[in-house]
Amino acid sequence: MNSISIVVPIYNEVENIPRLYAALTPVLEEMNREYEVLLVDDGSTDGSKEELAKLTDSDARIKVIEFRNNFGQTAAMAAGLRHASGDIIITMDGDLQNDPSDIPMMVAKIEEGFDLVHGWRKNRQDTFINRKLPSKIANWLISKVTGFPVNDLGCTLKAIRREVAQELELFGDMHRFIPILAACRGAKCAEVVTKHHPRRFGETKYGISRTFKVLLDLITVKYLIQYLVSPMRLFGTMGLVSGGVAVLSGIVTVAMKVFSGIDMTGNPLLLLTVFSAMVGIQFFILGMLGELGARIYFEVRKKQPYAVRHLWNFKEKREFPRAFDERRAA
Repeated sequence: MNSISIVVPIYNEVENIPRLYAALTPVLEEMNREYEVLLVDDGSTDGSKEELAKLTDSDARIKVIEFRNNFGQTAAMAAGLRHASGDIIITMDGDLQNDPSDIPMMVAKIEEGFDLVHGWRKNRQDTFINRKLPSKIANWLISKVTGFPVNDLGCTLKAIRREVAQELELFGDMHRFIPILAACRGAKCAEVVTKHHPRRFGETKYGISRTFKVLLDLITVKYLIQYLVSPMRLFGTMGLVSGGVAVLSGIVTVAMKVFSGIDMTGNPLLLLTVFSAMVGIQFFILGMLGELGARIYFEVRKKQPYAVRHLWNFKEKREFPRAFDERRAA
């Protein structure tokens, strides 16, 4: 039977921590599985550290990762995923807006054969203007740009197979794109409707300003999932378009000189020709540098541009290369 790890980023949730523990424990106990709860303290300053210490003293299954400073939700999520030892990892918020009673349903969905199950807060209990509306716009835009069907990418409640979770590389604010990043590695994903509750204690750490961060991150994700392995496809295409504009405007400039006697030096199309040619060359150079960078990235990190689901009839246990930072530390 699969073991479970619960990963919860914590930032100034002193009132919610004991209530979170009280809500999680009976659900996990009823599942009758081995489990651990990893609480990642993201530099809290409100007494959350002391509450977490009490939990670790009373329950050995509670594990705390304490950050030296506030590094953000993505960093907290990445730390939790890296240190989790369960076969299935559940991520959720620490404010009790996610309902722990949804965990058994999501675990069952994973055991049907899915690699990642993410929640959909269909009946979301948040304010419309600064939470629901920006979220709806962002989800619609992300779905259109990436081609990944999603209703609620911002829901933290997710269930992930550990081997899939530990392949993820999370930086910046990429935690909200976990399903998309996993899907581009071949993970089989499913979205399920989950419960959502209004926040009872503390204040939300996110507002309408995060919409602009999502838009910038979306550009990065689009590049990572479509052009990381072969950047020349992106920059080379731009270079060809710029080169085509240069050739076309150059032909028109010469034709205007030959047939109409228009001075080439005073023709703005001549400037367009030169400018487009220079831009086209720069795009090709960027493409070549990107190709070189991609190869260095995969080689140095011993990372492959593919993901293996199963190995059949391999008698010898394969030792996978350690991450670059682990080799360096050794």
